[in-house]
Amino acid sequence: MERKVELKNELKNELRVVKENIGKNKPLVHNITNYVTVNDCANIQLAFGGSPIMADSILEVEEVVSVCSSLVINIGTINERTIESMIKAGEIANSKGIPVILDPVGYGFTKLRTGEVDEILSKVKVSVIKGNISEIKGLLKENNDINGVDVSSTDRELTEKDIFEIAKKVSKIHACVVAVTSKVDVITDGERVVYLSNGSHIMSNITGTGCMIAALLGVSLGGNKDNIFMGTVYGVGMMGVCGEIAANALLKMELSTLKNNILDKVGSIKFEEFMEVLKYEYN
Repeated sequence: MERKVELKNELKNELRVVKENIGKNKPLVHNITNYVTVNDCANIQLAFGGSPIMADSILEVEEVVSVCSSLVINIGTINERTIESMIKAGEIANSKGIPVILDPVGYGFTKLRTGEVDEILSKVKVSVIKGNISEIKGLLKENNDINGVDVSSTDRELTEKDIFEIAKKVSKIHACVVAVTSKVDVITDGERVVYLSNGSHIMSNITGTGCMIAALLGVSLGGNKDNIFMGTVYGVGMMGVCGEIAANALLKMELSTLKNNILDKVGSIKFEEFMEVLKYEYN
């Protein structure tokens, strides 16, 4: 019991520092992201205290990423042009010690997505890989029933312990933090693990919530380069907490209102409210 109290206090204190660092630094985030949700990502980064720039031309990525605090790579609408920009931006970010967040949307679904993510991971040192369990499991070359960008029926049956073991393997292989978004989010650096149990099932009925998590990570890691693990916990936790609060405020299934409510809450939530609502287990 005493150890649990110590961990609880440790997590709260570290997350408070993460929040304060975002406020001090107002991170400039370079996004090469999914054009389906690019506006949502830019807006949530602003609400979270960051400053977004969306730049995917290979002619300017070197100039852009060189002055940024972090780089978010989201392959949701990947093509031959943007993959070159992603790799070049990632290599420059590495040379300057800038955190790189990778969202391997639909990994394992097509040869293009799979091959290009593998190429990114072979050439770029990423700080965080964020994805659903089918995407993360796919990185171990264990999936064969992926259908689109959603979790496969087989992977829906995995337990929290199963998910942690998969995430831990990926974390050790790529020497990075892994964040698996699910009913219970699992975040690990290969040793420590935090389970987050916030959110609402209706969040899956709108586009962009997954992409917005990666966008939030761009801000939290951009302000906390020396604490990637807790920066990831704070970013993922922010979407879960604000999504849950926003969903609970709805009178009915008002999906357009839900997205706006999430954005509003990210921009207005106080730290004490965040910690009060956050449901977590830290081991």
